Amino acid sequence: MAKLLTGQYLIIDSQEVHNNWGLVIEDNKIKEIGPNKELLNKFPELEHLNYEDKVIAPGFVNTHMHSYGVLSHGIPNIEVDSFESFLKDFWWPLVEDRIDQKMIKVTTRSAAAELISSGVTAFCNVMEAPSAIPNALKTQAQVLEEIGIKAVLSFEATQRKSDANGNLGLKENEDFFLEYKNHPLINGMMCIHTTFTCSQDFIKKASQKAKAIGSGIQMHLSESSYEVDYTLDQYGLTPIELYDKLDYLDDYILASQGVKLNSNEIDILKTKDDINIAHVPLSNCEVGGGIAPVKELLDNSINVGLGTDGYINNFFEAMRAAFLLHKAKHENPEVMPAPQVYKMATENGAKALHLNQTGTIKKDNDADLITIDTDTLTPINESNIFEQLILYRNPENVKDVFINGKQLKKDGELTKLNLDQIKIDVNEQAKRLWEEIKK
Repeated sequence: MAKLLTGQYLIIDSQEVHNNWGLVIEDNKIKEIGPNKELLNKFPELEHLNYEDKVIAPGFVNTHMHSYGVLSHGIPNIEVDSFESFLKDFWWPLVEDRIDQKMIKVTTRSAAAELISSGVTAFCNVMEAPSAIPNALKTQAQVLEEIGIKAVLSFEATQRKSDANGNLGLKENEDFFLEYKNHPLINGMMCIHTTFTCSQDFIKKASQKAKAIGSGIQMHLSESSYEVDYTLDQYGLTPIELYDKLDYLDDYILASQGVKLNSNEIDILKTKDDINIAHVPLSNCEVGGGIAPVKELLDNSINVGLGTDGYINNFFEAMRAAFLLHKAKHENPEVMPAPQVYKMATENGAKALHLNQTGTIKKDNDADLITIDTDTLTPINESNIFEQLILYRNPENVKDVFINGKQLKKDGELTKLNLDQIKIDVNEQAKRLWEEIKK
């Protein structure tokens, strides 16, 4: 059934904003865009949703997260003194190696609730749960299908447990991608971990599989100096130089982090056709990895999206971090202007996930959009709208979320998820994980 939405402001994209404009949704598509008065006159018979005290905007796209990360929030008695220690003493043995199918279901539902609440309409999730395969991705997809959020799902294949487990991870990605290739909400992608948990032969095998099925491939990239030091020691090359030598960068790549990229690596990346970086500023702070060279990447026309890493899933906090950290790094308040950050959170994210019909509000795009209230202390207008939204709005200000035309948040309330039950379920699974650690 078609609906007419009228707004105080309509954000088409990071460069185009209109006052007193709205749109028409029919089925799962945006069918018409224009001034409120014109739409009301043209479509008097349609159900009218009056958002004339709100901004209507494209939904946000989260380009990198780990949904099971919520189980580690506040985990007791954990001490790490380096990125290597974070992985080897904490994250791998105490979290990822213990994730099972029940935890996947519960944390997927929790992540979806957080993301939808925050205005995210599509996200990319990376799972490493070596004890939960096969069918870990299908388990996650079934939960997300029921909820109705868009997602690109992958399993982080790695040889750190064994060669056999690594190959099982590659098969998990391949089988899932092929099964969900034409799904309206859920897609797959080949995925490996890093150059320090995957051999050259394994990296080449994963890349060849991705090219054969047309899935593209993603990985964590230079999250700290640890990976750079490792590849220089083992191969005499930086991570990007190694990947380039292996012909890994020739097709669709989604790389998360990219903190320790140098100028030569950026020069290599800018010669490639479909390189995408997921910037996760808050978790980079958590692990002490550093601040990614996002300005340099953008200056070289390399696509950069924004992600939460499953650490702090309030997407407004992620946008604020991207807006502020780079100003401090470069000692320049003009670096990373608000429209650029907003573009990373929407258009760039959609491009990074190859979701070509979302990320902007345009005719015939998917009806993936949100409303945000405008009761800021100082007025919102067309010249300050991006600063006001990034700096002074939060998930509670996101009042409505539509994905493929279906309303998953209405008047500030989730329509398909019970937050009270989610809290109970996550607490129960966290206790399971934490009790095992105590043993």
